[in-house]
Amino acid sequence: QVQLVESGGGLVQPGGSLTLSCAVSGSIFGIRTMGWSRQVPGKERELVAMITSGGNRNYADSVKGRFTISRDNAKNTVYLQMSSLRPEDTAVYYCHVRFPSTSYWGRGTQVTVSS
Repeated sequence: QVQLVESGGGLVQPGGSLTLSCAVSGSIFGIRTMGWSRQVPGKERELVAMITSGGNRNYADSVKGRFTISRDNAKNTVYLQMSSLRPEDTAVYYCHVRFPSTSYWGRGTQVTVSS
């Protein structure tokens, strides 16, 4: 089993910054990708950013240049640095990891961008 615990969400003003963290524990050998997705009520979950085991990064067009995903292998933690936040970035953000045959998700952390 794999457990993911997100932290770092909260309320931030437009233009502000926030960093999300996701601590991964359990049977983590063989992780292929780690990533963040987000979801707002009534909409489908959207992939925001992903990092592969080889360090390649992919971002949604809506966050390119503003968000940065990184990972600390020693701490088994993946981060999402968010800057120049916009009201449309408001969502529940979920951390996830993918193995060759399965995926695990965290419970999510709320990010609200509002003045």
